Amino acid sequence: MVSIDPSNNSERANYKLLTGSIIPRPIAFVTSQSKKDVLNAAPFSYFNIVSADPPMISLSIQRSKGRPKDTAVNILKTKEFVVHIVDQWNVEKVNQTAASLSPEESEVELTKLTPVNSKKITVPGIMEAKVRMECVLEHAIELGDNENPGCDFLVGRVVQFHIDDQIYDNGRINANGLAAVSRLAGNDYAKIGEVFTLERPK
Repeated sequence: MVSIDPSNNSERANYKLLTGSIIPRPIAFVTSQSKKDVLNAAPFSYFNIVSADPPMISLSIQRSKGRPKDTAVNILKTKEFVVHIVDQWNVEKVNQTAASLSPEESEVELTKLTPVNSKKITVPGIMEAKVRMECVLEHAIELGDNENPGCDFLVGRVVQFHIDDQIYDNGRINANGLAAVSRLAGNDYAKIGEVFTLERPK
């Protein structure tokens, strides 16, 4: 077995080890709004559940050369955002939103995705997603070097769920109907494959 000290690695080398090992990762497709009302959209795979009571999710948004990304800037200012689950039907358009645009340009307009009004927050969601969650910012933490943080860790509280009725049944979501995709390393993604069941020990 190879043993590696991350302190001897570059950021890129550690990135490759982490993204190649921690797989599959769910993908959050996040919409946020700038102070000039530009609707920003971007995918993030450093994303997960934090709590069910209250319902909370986390996003870790890596900085670029020490500068916060537009999504983090917008969320920190407005305290609102929408998280969508990426699926096999919208993943190609979502991938296009990862392009580097100026803050004045909307990835939603670029990809011709369809904005839809939210119910409890001002930031619109995207109609093409089968699951979307309206969120308000609960916590924001800068992580990394105190003088030059490497990422913004955001915890959002879900204030409204929107779920396609074709995949919703009595409080549960049909995984096959959702057909979520996950992030691997490099340019690779994965679909839901074989599903198996194990009962938890009592």
